[in-house]
Amino acid sequence: MYSFLVRRLCFGVLTVVGVSIIVFMVLRILPGDPLVAIFGPEGFTKLSEAERAKYMADLGLSDPLVVQYLHWMGDIVRGNLGRSFFRSESVAEMIARRGPLTAEIGLIAVLLSWVVGIPVAVVSAMKPNSLGDNVSRFLSILFLAVPGFWLGMLIVLASLFWFGYRAPMAGASLLEDPWTNLQIVIWPAVVLGLGQGAYIARMARSSLLEVVREDYVRTARAKGLNSRLVIAFHALPNAMLPVITLSGILLGFVLAGSIPVERAFGTPGLGYAMYNAVRERDVFVMQNLVFLYAIVFVALNILIDMTIAWLDPRIRYR
Repeated sequence: MYSFLVRRLCFGVLTVVGVSIIVFMVLRILPGDPLVAIFGPEGFTKLSEAERAKYMADLGLSDPLVVQYLHWMGDIVRGNLGRSFFRSESVAEMIARRGPLTAEIGLIAVLLSWVVGIPVAVVSAMKPNSLGDNVSRFLSILFLAVPGFWLGMLIVLASLFWFGYRAPMAGASLLEDPWTNLQIVIWPAVVLGLGQGAYIARMARSSLLEVVREDYVRTARAKGLNSRLVIAFHALPNAMLPVITLSGILLGFVLAGSIPVERAFGTPGLGYAMYNAVRERDVFVMQNLVFLYAIVFVALNILIDMTIAWLDPRIRYR
């Protein structure tokens, strides 16, 4: 188990380093000048060459790319993530303030995907090709096809015009104001959770249909056990391994998918901050948030690998 963990950590570190290089290079080759984003086209034209060189040097953008990259990595190790071009707070302060909202949305979405997806999969697998199975598969495909930001805008408009309700726009801590916090995160989590629940339902259904054909399941039924007990205590636990793997991947996708959904609901989380950074071409915010998302995604995959290895010891020796 220890060697398995070491191998996964080594691969994770290499992945993070590779992602950091890609993120850094992509943001440097994008068209546009950071000074144009900061001062605007008219303000940029009024700057002299000396002033432009001074501002680029102050931002650390006039150094060679290798030097810039090494400075960035050193700042990350020291916890210095830079500051936004347009806001007074640092990127670290932005993450500390907005990050909990996005984390809550992601965790609630994944939990909701299990609450919705697993029962649907069990119903479908118990009676394949029945009316209930066909309806559940239709709904799964529907929620897979519907874009989250579009469904979010429908919910916002329906709440506003039918009930006159508008969710709070300002962030609220779960510990300080749980009710306001719940109003902020619940609908983005529902939108993302329904979409991820469709993935969970389809994966769990396929896995269950494979497991119920195994010999030990037929033996349990031959002993006279109730079909529901066989599914709940024999088939479902063994069918959950691929579902757990998929859930870790989907949590990473939920964090990325929160960008348009948070924009649709006006939720002041990291997704909305990323949207603003891209729109304003705030380079330091963009590169640090993308890098943070990459680290979270790699860490989640390592955690899922360790969970699967703990549940199925055969995986440790591969």
